Amino acid sequence: MTQAKLGDTVTVHYTGKLTDGTVFDSSDGGSPLEFTLGEGQLIPGFEEAVVGMNAGESKTTHIPVEQAYGEYRPEMVIEVERDQMPPELEPEVGQQLQIQQPTGQVIPVVITDISESTVRLDANHPLAGEDLVFDIQLVAIAA
Repeated sequence: MTQAKLGDTVTVHYTGKLTDGTVFDSSDGGSPLEFTLGEGQLIPGFEEAVVGMNAGESKTTHIPVEQAYGEYRPEMVIEVERDQMPPELEPEVGQQLQIQQPTGQVIPVVITDISESTVRLDANHPLAGEDLVFDIQLVAIAA
């Protein structure tokens, strides 16, 4: 049987969970995910788990923080004066925005707190600081 290797395009069904069992993402009931191993399209731990699997095989893998979205970094949380926000914006906690760095890079952020004078923006990935568990089923391998 052919095993998945770097450079292969693979198709997988998956369910991603936190270590407490809370499901945060799944392809169940939808289309499987297709990606090329080794291109860095997914978190490193997920790609590593698929390498060596055979088509039709299923497995559960534990992905530690450093192989997932990394540690939660407090320095990626900033407070912005409300008057620096676009005037048409009515900020709400949980709202997702994009901010542009002086370099032109666009960074997704989430509003985590609002006061009368400031808005707190968090640029950490929502799953930063979390160990993850994935149930993976390798549907197909295309070399």
